[in-house]
Amino acid sequence: MSRFSNSMLTLAAMTALAGCNVGPKYTRPQTPAAPAYRGADNAEVTSDAKDSLGDQQWSAVFKEPELQELIKTALANNLDLKIAATRVLEQVQQVRVTRSAQFPQITVGGTGVGAELPDSLGNTFGSNPISEGDFSLSATWTPDFWGLYRKQTEAARDQLLSQEWAQKAVRMSLVQQVATTYFQLRELDEQLDITKQTIEVRKQSLDLTQRLERGGSSPLSDVRQAEQLLYTATSELPQIEQQIQQQENAMRLLLGQTPGTVVHTDQNALAPPPQNLPVGLPSQLLERRPDIQEAEAQLKAANANVGVAKAAFFPQLSISASGGVGGDDWGNIFDPAGRTIYGLGSLTQPIFEGGKIKGQYELSKRQKDEMVLSYQKTILGAFRDVSNALIAVNKQRVAREQQELLVTSAQDATRLARIRYQGGSTSYLEVLTTDSNLYAAQLNLAAAQQSEALTLVQLYSSLGGGWQ
Repeated sequence: MSRFSNSMLTLAAMTALAGCNVGPKYTRPQTPAAPAYRGADNAEVTSDAKDSLGDQQWSAVFKEPELQELIKTALANNLDLKIAATRVLEQVQQVRVTRSAQFPQITVGGTGVGAELPDSLGNTFGSNPISEGDFSLSATWTPDFWGLYRKQTEAARDQLLSQEWAQKAVRMSLVQQVATTYFQLRELDEQLDITKQTIEVRKQSLDLTQRLERGGSSPLSDVRQAEQLLYTATSELPQIEQQIQQQENAMRLLLGQTPGTVVHTDQNALAPPPQNLPVGLPSQLLERRPDIQEAEAQLKAANANVGVAKAAFFPQLSISASGGVGGDDWGNIFDPAGRTIYGLGSLTQPIFEGGKIKGQYELSKRQKDEMVLSYQKTILGAFRDVSNALIAVNKQRVAREQQELLVTSAQDATRLARIRYQGGSTSYLEVLTTDSNLYAAQLNLAAAQQSEALTLVQLYSSLGGGWQ
């Protein structure tokens, strides 16, 4: 067995020589980054470099107890998040499989035969009973002179990093979806309350017009107009209830649960978000946003694959060695006199494959170029997202304030119209018009409050917050 040991030592010595690593070294592409984010009205938003909303935990951003409980449940049970985690575990094993090509493959085996023949055949085959056996140990190795297997392992590890960032992106998106769905539910709750209150007021108005019509003070047309107002509101009621139940089902899916109800009663859920939220520096976004990190990991994998394709141009050496012992009797199987040792080496150099190797190399470079562009596009998209979110924070606040003024004015106009109608100074058409305007303004105010609340979600998500 000493010759076999020497062969293995030779293989180990050659490992030290396999240090060449072809292919380009990764460098991060140059990407444009503004010194500050664009806010509303082309104003640039500046902030302390060490302070950003995106660095905060989601529980510090969304402080409603109901919403916090929903997010916790979703992070524990959501199936998309579990799928993303499973993909990470899959890629861990893929790295392990890919890396195994760098090492010698060693196998051990043995055979044994034993038979007792009839006396009539005993002399034909020599000894009786017959017993033979052997034991062997073999190794095969392809030295990684040009870094082919190391580059493959590097690409697999970069893909693992990409999957890890993809999992974080799913987590961030899940927090965003739960918060968005919750605020949408609270808006629908507001619309439901407004509609119910409007129905009660319009019932009273219908009763009044019916009494006036019976007394001869108002025409029947006023009754019909009052009925129109009432039925407009009552027809909206089941549609809002339908949307609430369907949104609850959507929330339950995010929670990893079967359809059912969820709690959404917090009266302060649609309160305006804080003003002058810290955003940090644009350069920080490259390290915080999961989609940017995922895109860069994919770019690194593509860069490593260029090295894999380049290594195919060079010769590949394969070495195999085997040693074993055997005998014709159980007692002498391990007798050194029955040892067998051999080694084999092969060297292959591609000469002509119809342009396949060069085509693969050029393909890998073009794929890397595509990943560079995709990485740069992802960064620009991230800057756009933050800017859009900042613009929305400012503009939605103004829109909500103006909508509140509109509701106040519509309420007073409706009040005055009813007084004038009861005093006989105007027709019911004025009541119908002002009441319809008020109802629409109140619904629009609820929508404006929801849109403003969602700007916090959008800004937090665009800054890369939620996965920490």
